Amino acid sequence: MAKKYKLKTHKATAKRFRVTGTGKVLRTKGGKSHFRRRKSTRVLQALDKKLPVNATIAKRIKALAPYLAKYRQNPPA
Repeated sequence: MAKKYKLKTHKATAKRFRVTGTGKVLRTKGGKSHFRRRKSTRVLQALDKKLPVNATIAKRIKALAPYLAKYRQNPPA
């Protein structure tokens, strides 16, 4: 019987993206690490929202992190 191999997850991709129940890949906005004090409250609230990823890039993300949709939050220990 042939041995089945597990695919390795690209960890940086798994940390940056998440998949919804319908299969859409979401990303967060950048620019949140520093210089937050000078930005307005409206801008900071806009940075907290998640955006859907382009379909061509989403295909690449799903290849890099194949189990992203299986484990929503954290993978089991």
